Parts: sequence; C-alpha cells; structure tokens
Amino acid sequence: MSHGLDATLGQIKHTLDAADRILVASHVRPDADAYGSSIAMGLHLKAQGKNVTVWNEEGLTDKFRYLPESNLVGFPPEHGKQDFDVFLALDTSTKERLGRVLKATGKVTTWINVDHHVSNHRYGDLNYIDDSAPATGQILYDYLVETGAAITPAIAGNLYAAISTDTGSFQYAKTSPHTFRLIADLVDKGVNVPDISRQMYDSYPRRRLELLKALLNSARFDCNDRVASFSLSLETAGKLGVLPEDNEGLIDHLRAVEGVQVAAFFEELPESKVRVSMRSKEPRFDVCKICGLFGGGGHPQAAGARLVGPLEQAEEKVLQAICHEVRTND
Repeated sequence: MSHGLDATLGQIKHTLDAADRILVASHVRPDADAYGSSIAMGLHLKAQGKNVTVWNEEGLTDKFRYLPESNLVGFPPEHGKQDFDVFLALDTSTKERLGRVLKATGKVTTWINVDHHVSNHRYGDLNYIDDSAPATGQILYDYLVETGAAITPAIAGNLYAAISTDTGSFQYAKTSPHTFRLIADLVDKGVNVPDISRQMYDSYPRRRLELLKALLNSARFDCNDRVASFSLSLETAGKLGVLPEDNEGLIDHLRAVEGVQVAAFFEELPESKVRVSMRSKEPRFDVCKICGLFGGGGHPQAAGARLVGPLEQAEEKVLQAICHEVRTND
C-alpha cells in the first residue's frame, strides 16, 4: 500500500466509530508496548460495543500473561482469511512486521496505522505517527483522553506497562513531563505500581539467567571499546531451551558498560537469517540510521534489522558500519 493520509486522532475516532468488525494487531517479536497497546485498545473498543479481534503472530507469550485481560490476544488462524472493516496496526513500523497476521486477513475497508517509530512507512489509509512519543501507549492514552473515553484499571495497567518498558523505566530521552503526568493519572486510575513492576522486572525464568551467562561469555568490544556486542547461535539457543521472549532487555547489560557508546545483539535465526538489535547511549550515535543500511529501522537510540547470514559474516558487516558511525560522530 502506498502512503495514506496523516490523520488526526479525531479522524481515527470517526473511522472506528463507523466500523463494526475491527482487528487490532502489532508487530512480530512483541514487547510490552505492542501487547499493552493492543490489549488497551481492544478493551476500549469492546466497551464501545465493537466486534473486536486482537491478534499477534505469537499469540500471547508467557512472559506477558501478567498484563490485565491478556487473554484477549489470540493467534491468527492457520487457514482461511477473515474480513474486517478496520485493521488497526499498533507500534508497527512496516506492514511486513505484522507477520502471519497478514496471511489471515482478508478484505479490509480501512487500514489505520498508529505508531511512534521515526522509521514508520505510513502504510495505512490513515496514519498517526508521533515520533516524539516515547511509546505507542502514550499516544493511545492521549487518544482516550481526547475522545473522552473511560480508562478502566485494566486499560490503565496495560498502558502503564507499555510506557514504563518503552521508556526504559522512564530513563530515555523522549520521556517528557507529559509522560510523568499521564503516569500519575494511570496510577490514580488503578495501577498497582509495586505489583506490576515486580511482574515486569522481577519474574524472569531461570533459563534467562543461563542465557545471559552464555551471552556475556561471547561478549566482544570493538572500536576502542566504544562498541560492545554479543551473539546467540541457534545451537546455543537450542541447548539452553530459550524462547525468543527471553532475549528482551539483555542488550542493556552491554549498553550499561562505562565507555560503550553503541551495543549490538546478534541472534541467529533459521534459514540463514540474523536478527540484530542495537542500542546507543546518545542521539548522535544514530542506530536507526545504521539499521536502515540493512533494511531495518526504529529509533535513533534503539533499532533493529534482519540480515542474511551466516552469523559471523553478518556480525562483521554490521560492526564495521557501527564503528564507522561512532568514529564519524565522536
């Protein structure tokens, strides 16, 4: 689909009000912003009397079962296609990142694309892209407030999880005074901060620790120790029995090392593919630009891409590009 209209929140409300069958979906390898945004909007639309379906390629992974009303998220069916009045894509910068959801979707009257990634391709009929927002959950909070919708404790919990995680627990540059004000409002509306924080940050399976141990043993430093990386082979992942969801956040252990400006995590995938995630400490080291060289995207300080393997070749190619960016902007 070619670029559609840049829409207002009011235009999006008008389109959703006129629809009955609405699909809400988000990107492959979902995080708390993808899930929390999807569930929050699913609950809101159901309360409006809509016929709502919430899909993700991975259904709901175990790690995110703590999200209120998380059973709303389902798998797209393996066979057949379903038609919808509106496809609401959340937190998804390119249409392809919706994965298997696309194969299960038949006719759609209107595509709505709501996101905060600067690299968003504006593939919707209606697009609302706010790259100043630290999370899609923040955009949806603004939507609910602007349209006068009720924010229930379950919606509040999902939006809190979305925003808390995508801001790095309110550490990243786009965390604004507005972010803190809306978080206070969500707490007023029923978020139990100690309980949800424990489930978000202090309830990892032991295999994740075993994975971290293996990754740290593979850590390397390049470009005068300003670039740190580690990699996960299919063989190691198989031995440890790790799930894709176990990887989330591990790159921050590299990023946290003093002197490191850019961190990269390489993950070998089936069919000789390699997934790379990147984080930088400062906007001047733009990892979105680097990932763009390999067909990826994201944010200036957090981005990713998928490359053709093998793993070692992909690592060398990407690390060269990272070192070039660091040397150029240091």
